[in-house]
Amino acid sequence: MTAVNNSVRNTARLIGAGLRALLVLTVLCGVVYPLVVTGVAQAAFPGKANGSEVSSHGRVVGSSLIGQRYDKGKDKAGNPVPDLKFFQPRPSAGLGSNRANGVNTRYDLQVSGASNLGATNTDLVKAVKERKKWVADTYGVPESKVPADAVTSSGSGLDPDISPAYAALQADRVARENHLPVGTVRRLVERHTDARALGFLGEPRVNVLELNIALKDLAARRAKG
Repeated sequence: MTAVNNSVRNTARLIGAGLRALLVLTVLCGVVYPLVVTGVAQAAFPGKANGSEVSSHGRVVGSSLIGQRYDKGKDKAGNPVPDLKFFQPRPSAGLGSNRANGVNTRYDLQVSGASNLGATNTDLVKAVKERKKWVADTYGVPESKVPADAVTSSGSGLDPDISPAYAALQADRVARENHLPVGTVRRLVERHTDARALGFLGEPRVNVLELNIALKDLAARRAKG
């Protein structure tokens, strides 16, 4: 009987110790640590901590880290129609989704990721050829001049940037659509071209959202005279 009582007491002590450890770790890891990290982030990097939001005239219009589309509606087949008054992003065609279209073409945050299609995949080859033809026809350039990022999606499918070459390719058409001098739009692209990080990391890039905000403001000022 004594042995049974000792076993019960030992078990109770172990359960009690486990519950106390669970309580302490829950408070430390589930309350204290998140509050400390959040406080440090808000104090030292408030912009990044809040999602790198981009505002225009006092209204949040997106994030500098996440791409978005610039459309003016849909065609009869339900496909989005790009608004050529704005610079267009690179394609977003990553992981398949449970949406009706089955593919992430709308910068859908819930299905971020690459398509995982190989370079010889017939679906990918067909898509790239169709995109290249559309870009060439839309912006009046030979298909050989279409940069790679104009016809391929990024690894995340959410890339907010395009190459300076793709931005420059769009400049003439964007200028015509907004009734702006081509030289003015080209200079706008140059001002919004970011160099390689630290001078050697990555490639030069243009943030499409920030460029389009500047373009819209410029067009509005010109319209007012």
